[in-house]
Amino acid sequence: MDLLDNLALGLETAFQLENVLYCLLGVVLGTAVGVLPGIGPTATIAMLLPITFSLEPVPALIMLAGIYYGAQYGGSTTAILINLPGESSAAVTAIDGHEMARQGRAGPALAAAALGSFFAGTVATVVLAVFAPPLARAALQFGSAEYFSLVVLGLIASIALARGSTLKALAMITLGVLLGTVGQDIYTGTPRFTMGARELFGGLDFVSVAVGVFGVAEILRNLENEKTRTALVRRVSGLWPSREDLRRIVGPVLRGTGLGSLLGVLPGGGHVLAAFASYSVEKRISKTPERFGRGAIEGVAAPESANNAAAQTSFIPLLTLGLPAHPVMALMIGAFIVQGITPGPNVIDEQPALFWGLIASMWIGNLLLVMLNLPLIGLWVRMLAIPYQWLFPAIVVFAAIGTFSLDFNAFDVYAVAVFGVLGYVLIKCGCEPAPLLLGFVLGPLLEEHLRRALIISRGDPSVFVTRPISAVLLALALGALVVAVLPAIRRKREEVFVEDD
Repeated sequence: MDLLDNLALGLETAFQLENVLYCLLGVVLGTAVGVLPGIGPTATIAMLLPITFSLEPVPALIMLAGIYYGAQYGGSTTAILINLPGESSAAVTAIDGHEMARQGRAGPALAAAALGSFFAGTVATVVLAVFAPPLARAALQFGSAEYFSLVVLGLIASIALARGSTLKALAMITLGVLLGTVGQDIYTGTPRFTMGARELFGGLDFVSVAVGVFGVAEILRNLENEKTRTALVRRVSGLWPSREDLRRIVGPVLRGTGLGSLLGVLPGGGHVLAAFASYSVEKRISKTPERFGRGAIEGVAAPESANNAAAQTSFIPLLTLGLPAHPVMALMIGAFIVQGITPGPNVIDEQPALFWGLIASMWIGNLLLVMLNLPLIGLWVRMLAIPYQWLFPAIVVFAAIGTFSLDFNAFDVYAVAVFGVLGYVLIKCGCEPAPLLLGFVLGPLLEEHLRRALIISRGDPSVFVTRPISAVLLALALGALVVAVLPAIRRKREEVFVEDD
């Protein structure tokens, strides 16, 4: 009965007119920006994050969640129509989705993606509602030693699941943690790495780092790539799939939903792994595997279902443990903190309307996506025709205005420019910015629990291995690091992610 009572509270919160409107605004904004090639959900949320900080916590976080899955839907649209995935997990969708578009079947491909995403999102939200509370209750038993080990596990696991060089991913984590130490010492108040700048005494601004490293850097990268600026989009017609199409997608949608719900909680790239794994499963069990890569609708429905299910269940470690499963969740943690809320197991007891309202809003958001995006597909297609030399400067200007409006501090805008250049340089050097953001968000938490555990144990470092839960978490972190550096595993991981390069 507790679950039903909590869901009733969530639905009552989510169905408040203000929250429904902000959910609607979130999914529309997310889709509108996510449909632009090369930007994706992370950059979308990073650039739109400032506009939510003047809101109350519940509508702000509901809107951000709507932006997230709205941007993911937009990413699949570009993958199908012009073979340019808006997000890494949509790379698999492009394989058969764009082939269907070339055959004049873009409508059924888009419908399969929308229906699969809606079903998967609905089911995964139920999984979130069922499993988040007991996990949160278990997390309440954690002390500082356990939290330190948990953060270490999250950071190491994100390296193990990242694509590309393990050494570069580790370097990005380290750089992020170091950037997180800028400002006054959490216990003594001594300024650290501020270089005498009073604006840095409070630490680097999270929004400036996120908008710069993801938003501005991604725009700079896309502007130099001529291919992303040329798109030929055919007229989309006949949206509703045939009865044969519907019959073909039922099994892939169910399997993709289950796989995505399971893999979404993994740190790093669970949603990406879910999309690739679901596509591989469907191709392997198909009686006609030769159809895949040539316009098989199953190759669209399965990864889109897995991707959307993983998007919902990635909120489980965020809401229960305060740990981000991937960069978008790191941005969500920043939003929680700016709103004065500490993400973690206490949220469910201290902010029940927020916790359950956010979960219930995901049902509303997914329904709005289906109701709005299929009829509005013509609008999204026309957006693809906007010249980038007009579009991207406007996005940068709005991002700068949003960042400045938070504290009316020009230093934050300069920081956006600096981190934009830094992010672009890192991309050119083959480094992923995502681990940097995870390290930046989790670094202060790592330091706080490390120092608190040592204070409680009177400086005895063995506290991290003598407490059973902490020892198990550190052992898992060590295992993840071993997996990450094994050459055979590393080569396999790079092969899996080669579609995203």
